[in-house]
Amino acid sequence: MPIMRLYTGDDGQSHIEQIELESHPEFAAMQAAKGIVFRRVEPGYFSDWHCAPRRQFVITLEGEVEIGLGDGSVHRFGAGHVTLAEDLTGRGHTTRAVGDQPRLTATIPLDG
Repeated sequence: MPIMRLYTGDDGQSHIEQIELESHPEFAAMQAAKGIVFRRVEPGYFSDWHCAPRRQFVITLEGEVEIGLGDGSVHRFGAGHVTLAEDLTGRGHTTRAVGDQPRLTATIPLDG
């Protein structure tokens, strides 16, 4: 399964790119992390425009999420999806828990 990288482009907008593990061997090595946080939100939960608070992996364990970008695109992901959130500046993105079950995530803040 690919990792989706959320990053800030030169235009100040958040963008998504797909990262394949085969082309990024650094992800096969141990990553320095600060801990882990589990979070549960109900379907319909919406977080308006925001940037990632730090470099972090966000793994959806249950439920579904829609990530909205400044270009109007909406990207929907389900259980097992991994996002590397690196859009630390700019306008940011939106997130919405969709579907009929709560979204459970594991967030792993990264060092460096």
